[in-house]
Amino acid sequence: MASAIEGNDEDITELPGVGSATADKLRKNGFGDLLSIAVSTVGQLSDAGGVSESKARKIIRVSREKLDMGFKSGADILERRQNVAKISVGCSHIDNMMGGGFETGSITECFGEYGSGKTQVALKLAVAAQRDYDDSTVVYIDTENTFRPERVEQFANGEGMDGDELLENIKVARAYNTDHQMLLAEKVEDIIEQGHDVKMIIVDSLTAHFRAEFVGRGTLAKRQQKLNKHMHTLALLADKHNACVYVTNQVQTKPDQFFGDPTEAIGGNIVGHNSTYRIYLRRGRKGTRVAKLIDSPNLPDDECVFMINTDDLDDA
Repeated sequence: MASAIEGNDEDITELPGVGSATADKLRKNGFGDLLSIAVSTVGQLSDAGGVSESKARKIIRVSREKLDMGFKSGADILERRQNVAKISVGCSHIDNMMGGGFETGSITECFGEYGSGKTQVALKLAVAAQRDYDDSTVVYIDTENTFRPERVEQFANGEGMDGDELLENIKVARAYNTDHQMLLAEKVEDIIEQGHDVKMIIVDSLTAHFRAEFVGRGTLAKRQQKLNKHMHTLALLADKHNACVYVTNQVQTKPDQFFGDPTEAIGGNIVGHNSTYRIYLRRGRKGTRVAKLIDSPNLPDDECVFMINTDDLDDA
């Protein structure tokens, strides 16, 4: 898979002070390319590579120079945006609301009450990514035991695709706590290094374990700090590998809100600020679902109605 940043494919042994032994230590700890080194802290790199802080500082500085991580013109950014793609779920109402589909290189958060359709969209995206990108791989981090291969096969049949072949290209891992969940996100790099073209990363759900492990206001700061680190890992994967990251989120009810919809997403500003697109899902009339785009850097607020059918997501 091509890196999103030019020059990132250079071997890290070309960096000053990084021999084969140090390089092996860095790769083992997730610093296998220039970008991961350039965006690390001195302390992180020093611990990972077993080098002094002064040497770590020099390695980081040279990595940044090689990647030219300074300011760029708006025209340069526009040119880079040409590599961004849209993954269509096949439902025109949703795709039109999302400007053509779910965007690569960014995080899309989908939140709503149980039964609102968050996981159904996730499973359809696992199929759609492989429809749009031959031989691509989907990574599915399952925190609530919601991944159902039978449902993937149904969606595959709706697309006229081979369900067994699609399932072979979905790497599923069950996360049992927040530390395990964060570790699995970091291990996506290992899957990519093995030669897999990861175009879709799904976390269903993002906040379930964080919500269960950190109870009470006294733990809020620690929870948010940990959640922020997890979101940054996902954001880096999206940007670095031009992958689409789709995360589902739980909701809570604001008891002090007397007017309007009292439903709000878990995770507060940490999740909101780290997500490029935010979609609110809820049940509609007669079995329909309502998807509302509430935050986007380039699309207007909008909503649409769709149906979850046996083998597809359809317009309603």
